[in-house]
Amino acid sequence: MLIVFTDRFLRSYAEAPFEIQKRCDKQIAFLAHDLRHPSLRAKKYDEHEGIWQCRVNRSWRFYFRIEGESYQLIDVIPHPK
Repeated sequence: MLIVFTDRFLRSYAEAPFEIQKRCDKQIAFLAHDLRHPSLRAKKYDEHEGIWQCRVNRSWRFYFRIEGESYQLIDVIPHPK
């Protein structure tokens, strides 16, 4: 699958700590190959909007939509607890 980065995602990514960026890169690579990779813990976040959530680590998540043959990355933020 193709990975597409939105402007919002790129801004959030740039503001994230370096260690989160590295971990996010690793998780995005897993996503590109297999949505069901165990470390992603991918799940539908908003059924109505078609938004999915994946784990970066225990404290951070990234959000995306599936658009045809691509994953459109929307945002990466600290997990609201």
